[in-house]
This record gives sequence, structure tokens and C-alpha cells, in this order.
Amino acid sequence: MGNTDGLWRLQEHLQALTIDELRIANWQRQNEGVKESKQTKPPKPMIRPGQGRGRDKNSPERIAKRKAALARAAERRRALAHGEIR
Repeated sequence: MGNTDGLWRLQEHLQALTIDELRIANWQRQNEGVKESKQTKPPKPMIRPGQGRGRDKNSPERIAKRKAALARAAERRRALAHGEIR
């Protein structure tokens, strides 16, 4: 499901929505008549593009942002050490 560029067309979004709704319906039937404290957790929705649950931690964009932040921090420490910033 999905394109290689990470973008989904309408068809993929509708398919994911259908799967989410079916999973919720099955969860509701599974927990019918069960005390709330004993019910299983509701299903999580399918991951959509741009919503990685921790899976995108090492994406090229995140790595670039992390490197830039580390470079800014190093520059600030250098400037503090040389008295350029107080």
C-alpha cells in the first residue's frame, strides 16, 4: 500500500480508513459485555504517511536536523568558552 515517495493517493487513505473501522468494530464485539476495567485496549489506527510511531527516528530529514542542532550547540559552547556570549 502506498507509493514509494511516501505519499498516498485517495484510494490508499480510504483503504486505511476502512481497515481502521473494521478493527474498531471487531474490538467492540470482542469487548461486548466485558467490564470496562477488563476490556482490551482499543486498536491503534494504521500509520499514515508522515505519522511514523518512532519508525522515522532515523529518516534523512531527522538526521539532518539532529546534525544541525548538534552543530549549533557546539558553536554556542565554543562562543561561550571564548567569552563571545555571556
